[in-house]
Formats: sequence, structure tokens, C-alpha cells
Amino acid sequence: MTSQVGLIDAEGPLRQDYSMADDRTEHILDAALTAFCQYGYGKTTMQDVARAAGMSRAALYLHFASKEDLFRAGSRRAHSRALGEVDTALAQQGDVLSRIDAAVTAYFGGLLAQISSSVHGGEVLDASLDVAGDIVSEAHAALVARLASALHTAAAAGEVQFSTSDATAEDIVLLLLAVADGLKKTSADPQLREQRKALFLRLVTAGIAPMRQPPTESSAT
Repeated sequence: MTSQVGLIDAEGPLRQDYSMADDRTEHILDAALTAFCQYGYGKTTMQDVARAAGMSRAALYLHFASKEDLFRAGSRRAHSRALGEVDTALAQQGDVLSRIDAAVTAYFGGLLAQISSSVHGGEVLDASLDVAGDIVSEAHAALVARLASALHTAAAAGEVQFSTSDATAEDIVLLLLAVADGLKKTSADPQLREQRKALFLRLVTAGIAPMRQPPTESSAT
């Protein structure tokens, strides 16, 4: 896991550095996630989290003042880690769209890894928006900024060209994220979704490929 220091430049909900969190806090957040997945956000109590963490409720309150504070701390940690995985994926070798695709997969895969197998996963996701909506929004903005920066770097290197599609890097990133989200709703077959995503990425690649200069008369002879 890469260090999470400086994941967000501006002050905000994700500013806290969870790579340096103490072991007890990490243990509590792990236990809380387990409890939320087991009981759902609404029915989970601080006593449930304390029991899962192997500590008294009074001791838990020394770390977190409420269930909401605990949930928000878990959301900060999850999104901070997910953005760290994005940075790792974007730093790999390969064409920019392949790296962006890997980064998006890592981001959402990390966030949904545990809750996706829970019968209360949908409720936990809803709670993320209701209780930690500012954290989710800031993380999404940070994701878009990272992906757009990767495209800008590729454009500076001559790998892509936005003028061929009359779109900005941010336009392309938002479209990629919308399609990734939409594909999850169109088919339950993961292989079919991958095929459709691969087709879409090929179309985007063609749309932002640098225009080739026609050969000059001297080079043609």
C-alpha cells in the first residue's frame, strides 16, 4: 500500500492521514466495517462495534463520539486508500487509457470489496451518501482531477490530442466514469461488460488519437 500523505492538496474531509493512524484506531475501523456489513448502518450500535472490536463501549467512546463520527472516519480511510490505489495504477507503464481504466477499477473495487458481499451493502452505500456525502464528493473530485492530469500529461507527450474530439480532459474522464457506472447496470455478465468496456475504450482511443500529418511531396518520392 502506498503512503496516503498529501492525497488531497486542499484542506477537507480527506485531509487526515490514515497511513499514520494508530493500530487501535485501525482495529476499531476494521471492526466497525464488519459490524456495518453484518447489521446494516441503521441497526448497528456502538455496542455492536465495541463487541466486534473486543473492547468496552466506554473505551470505544474515548476514540469516537458517535456512530456517525465512526462511520465518517471509516469513509475517510476507505476513500484515502482508494485514491492511493489510483496513484499506484496511474504510475504504471502502458497507454494512458489503459492506466486510467486500471485506476478506475482499483478505486471502485477497493471501496466495494467488503460491502459488495454483504446483504446490507446497498444500505451502507446509501449511508455513505447521507452521512458522509461531503467525503464521497471530495474523493470523486480528487479522482477526476487525477485522471484528467494523466490525460493532460499524455497530451503534452503527444500520445493523445483533445482537439480531434473537441473535448477537454475532464469531459473525457467524466464520460469514462459515467460509462463505467452504466455498464454495471446493463448486464450481470462480467465478461459481456468487459467486452463492451473494451469497445468503448477503443472508440475513445480513436477519438483522441493525434492526427497524422499527410506525407509531403518530398517524403512521398
